[in-house]
Amino acid sequence: MKKKTSKRYRKLLANSKDKKIESIDTAIKKIKSNCTTKFDESIDVSFNLNLKSKKEELSLRTSVNLPNGNGKKLKVAVLCEDSKIKEAKDNGADICANETLINDITLGKINFDKLVATPSMMPKMGKLGKILGPKGLMPNPKLGTVTNNVASIVKALKKGQIEIKADKDGNLGASIGKKSFSDDKIIENYKAIVDTINKEKPNNIKGNFILSSFLTSTMGISYKLKLQK
Repeated sequence: MKKKTSKRYRKLLANSKDKKIESIDTAIKKIKSNCTTKFDESIDVSFNLNLKSKKEELSLRTSVNLPNGNGKKLKVAVLCEDSKIKEAKDNGADICANETLINDITLGKINFDKLVATPSMMPKMGKLGKILGPKGLMPNPKLGTVTNNVASIVKALKKGQIEIKADKDGNLGASIGKKSFSDDKIIENYKAIVDTINKEKPNNIKGNFILSSFLTSTMGISYKLKLQK
């Protein structure tokens, strides 16, 4: 059975039938004009990366500090020893515990969006890998979520640090703001992601690392963006 599109969406398609490659500032204006729903839609970006190599399987997974956050409130949990619980709470952690938190996760009680752990807690987390791994919640030293400096990572996550990860085909997506954000704030966040991706370019990849980029909103249509050379 063919899925029906809404009258609102059909109108967006009709008004944008002559879409062309846009600059980021022009695309934002068009996308905002398409945000005709009653809620504050997210502004999302997607990339296709050149991760093809004959010699090895390449991937990209890292974190980005969005200068203006993405408008989403994260609930951060910290798994740490008793001596660090106050530090974590004072810097904005929503949940701070050790054995209690491990027991809750084991029972499937996961009421957080990000999990930070101190190195001394990691040996106790082996049994949690099967639960947290598929949800993308396992703490990772490369992403800064395994650290003794819980104050710094909790602050960063609350201010807008996000994880970006490309799939096996080189596709990567992220939310970089809300319709209510100013155009300048969305552009700053977009540039932060682009800069981070380019810094992660593998040495054996020749030419452009970012092959294409698209901008859209939660309930809108996408626009292909001009890539800066």
